[in-house]
Amino acid sequence: MTETTVNDAEISKFTAMAEEWWNPSGKFKPLHKFNPVRLRYIRDHLVRHFGRAANSIRPFEGLKVLDVGCGGGLLCEPLTRLGATVTGIDAAQRNIRIAQIHAEQAGLEIDYRATTSEALVAAGERFDVVLNMEVVEHVDNVPLYMKSCADLVAPGGLLFTATLNRTARAWALAVIGAEYVLRWLPRGTHDWNKFLTPDEIRSLLTRNGLSVVDQTGVVFHPLADEWRTSPDMGINYMVLAERPHAEKAGG
Repeated sequence: MTETTVNDAEISKFTAMAEEWWNPSGKFKPLHKFNPVRLRYIRDHLVRHFGRAANSIRPFEGLKVLDVGCGGGLLCEPLTRLGATVTGIDAAQRNIRIAQIHAEQAGLEIDYRATTSEALVAAGERFDVVLNMEVVEHVDNVPLYMKSCADLVAPGGLLFTATLNRTARAWALAVIGAEYVLRWLPRGTHDWNKFLTPDEIRSLLTRNGLSVVDQTGVVFHPLADEWRTSPDMGINYMVLAERPHAEKAGG
């Protein structure tokens, strides 16, 4: 294939920080803070969509989950503990090695691969759940990337997308505030011009055969020191889409 979603500058940036993935006080501290709200959102919708027992210790037994741009495995590990068969992919080899080492130390079996979503599509792979969390704003060729993520969703499966809205508030808070004032993130982590609006994400999803079934904003509550879902999608937001079941023969 000649087309690719890989942005070499972005890969280099995250490779340089790879050793920090599992340090909750390090460069990925904001992501560690953000992880509980996105994991809760994923878990609640998987339980509801696939009819699993909410009080089960391993409710996702038998589900194949793909985490695209998995980094060090912050979502892969808890989902594996919840019973899912998890594949984590990342274009940065160093990220994958860090994820593999951490999973081995935790006694978890996770299929980590240094590859891309478009390569998995070319190999004909499909998953019950595809996670596209905080990745689309870091790739090249967004239409190809979103198409590849959608193509990886099996009939009846789900695609979760989380990203940043291209608004003045997102520029002020997620870029200037988080990177330059509060220094939550290293400078240059985000390029506001690569943020996508919810309308753009929904259009890319529906164009590729998926139906949007839910969306939510995510906001930070400083007094509680935690992220929570919210109707406000002006900065961070998540969109959930489903691939309809294949039509029955003769139906």
